[in-house]
This record gives sequence, structure tokens and C-alpha cells, in this order.
Amino acid sequence: MDHAYWGQEYDADAIMAALAESGLASKLVDDDSKLIELTIDRLTSGKVVGWFQGRFEWGPRALGNRSIIADPRRGDMKDIVNNKIKFREPFRPFAPSVLAEELPKYFDVPDAGFDMPNRFMLLVVPVNAEHAGTIPAVNHMGTARPQAVHKETNSLYYNLIERFRVASGVPLILNTSFNVRGEPIVNSPENAINTFLNSGIDTLVMGNYLVDKP
Repeated sequence: MDHAYWGQEYDADAIMAALAESGLASKLVDDDSKLIELTIDRLTSGKVVGWFQGRFEWGPRALGNRSIIADPRRGDMKDIVNNKIKFREPFRPFAPSVLAEELPKYFDVPDAGFDMPNRFMLLVVPVNAEHAGTIPAVNHMGTARPQAVHKETNSLYYNLIERFRVASGVPLILNTSFNVRGEPIVNSPENAINTFLNSGIDTLVMGNYLVDKP
């Protein structure tokens, strides 16, 4: 098994219906490349994004389909996400989603089981010293629990991170599960909208629909 995207998927009609019921103003962006561009604009301007795509992850980790994502370069981003979105203790760390081929440049990953554990965010590893200062939001006392993202298993998420690399010089983003403290990871569009409205998430991207808070 090379991915965990085995959960339920919601089509554009289901997403559109949930948005209409919520009364939220949304923008339909049919082109995936443009959708990624707009998402990157928000990430690089310090916004926190709820990212809802495809089938949900089967298991305890958000791996890019039901994720809250943010810019890992910002020293204050860990506190922002912990305090305003996750509503949890300020010391709790966040994981990076990193382009698979860039993984060894940023993290000291053991050779044994190099590939598979990191697809599923299972190993805590040292952050390489030369990059530790550039990704403070996902650097927890010199360690991180990275997810290696492969294009063949999640091309949209991979392309998002690749575009972030082009924009920022950093081939990874902060990734945490799309939920608040005490709640399960969101499954449906209705779940995602509820979490969006009741947390400090700035932008919601569901399928090809984009919603910004006023």
C-alpha cells in the first residue's frame, strides 16, 4: 500500500450544495493550476488554509486531502495555528509535508525503511542543521515528523508544494489535520465548513471552490 486515500470522496455537486446551504460566498476555479496559484498567494501572505480534496485519509494522519496548511517559514505560525485554529497547548508541534525528492536535504532520515514510513508521516527525525532556521514552524526542538509527498499518489498536493517551492524557495509546507481540538478530522463538506466557520482558518479550498473569510 503506497497511500492512505481510501475514504469517501465528495463530488462538485455535493460541495456546491454544502456551500449554498451555508450561505458562504465562494469562487469556482475550474483550472487546477490557477487554484494552486491562488492558494499559494494566500499561504505566502501568511494566511492559513483549509485544504479539502479527493478521498479522505484512512488513518490518524492528515496527508494532504483533509489538511490545514500554512507557511513553515514564519516563526509565529505555530502559535497562530495552535491558538486560533487548533485551540490547543502552544508547545504542540506541527508536521511538514515535503516533496519526496527533497526529503533528505531537509531531514536526517534513516536508510532503513526510507520510503514507506515517510509516506505516512510515521517517523520523527532530526532536521538538518543548515535548514533548521528556515522552517521554524515545523522545527520542534531540532526534530520533525515529515510526510514525503509523491506525485504519483497525490498529484494535486504535490503540485501545490512544488509551486510553493518556486514561490518561496522551500519545498515543504506546514500540514496539520483539518479539525479543532476534541473533534475528528473532517470528512464531508459540511464538516469542513463548520470547522472553517468556528476556527481561525482564513481560506477554505474544497475541490475547485475557494472561500475567503471577509
